[in-house]
Formats: sequence, C-alpha cells, structure tokens
Amino acid sequence: QRLLRRSVSLSLLSFGSITGARQAIQKLTRVRVVDNSTLGNTPYHRPPKCIHVYNKTGVGKVGDKILLAIKGEKKKALIVGHKMPGPTMTPRFDSNNVVLIEDNGNPVGTRIKTPIPYTLRRREGEFSKVLAIARNFV
Repeated sequence: QRLLRRSVSLSLLSFGSITGARQAIQKLTRVRVVDNSTLGNTPYHRPPKCIHVYNKTGVGKVGDKILLAIKGEKKKALIVGHKMPGPTMTPRFDSNNVVLIEDNGNPVGTRIKTPIPYTLRRREGEFSKVLAIARNFV
C-alpha cells in the first residue's frame, strides 16, 4: 500500500500542469459589444464571435482590431477589455469587451457603456474618436 501511494504521487508530479495557456482573444472567442450601436444592442440568438485578429500573432489584446461575425454580418471591432490578466497595473475584465468600428476607424455607436482601460490613451492618434465617446476610464 505504501509503494502504491508513492507511485501515484510521483506520477502526478511528473505531469505538471495540464491546463493550457490562457489566450486573450483569438478565433471563435465570444465577445460582448459595449457601445450603443443598433447592431450591438439588438438581441441575438448567437453571441458575436471573433473570426479574425488583425496582427501577426493571431491573439488580440487591448487595442487590437478584430473581425466579428454578428447577426450574420462581418464587422470590424476594437478590443477595449479582455478576461485574461495583462501586464502589471492593467485592469482585468469579467467579459471580453469590444467596440464596433467602421472600416476607416470611426466608431459605429455614439457612447461606450463600460469603462475602458486608461492604457488606450497612449495610442490616442489611432483611437481618438473611440476615446472621445468613452464615459470613464479605469
């Protein structure tokens, strides 16, 4: 019995962690639209899903652009918050939040309902119109 217990404990130690690395937003990730656009606020049977990430790695972080499938349409969106813990002193959200944008970068809605990370202000040139419609920052 002692030998059996020892072999079980050794086998458990050799495997290490079996959970995969947490990614931020990648293909087929469900997201939540947090602006007041009509497309984002209409009730939908299926939640919006990411179908492409516009960067080299294929993993979207705060400030990256993605392509969404929402209500049978393809729309571009900007990531303004994700569940995965980021670098030190950056907020972690309860849901993967996005804001719908047009092809030229203008936001579709006129107001953002949730706080967005203060770190987006560093990239103000790209997202100045999105930052202008935000109510508060975290």
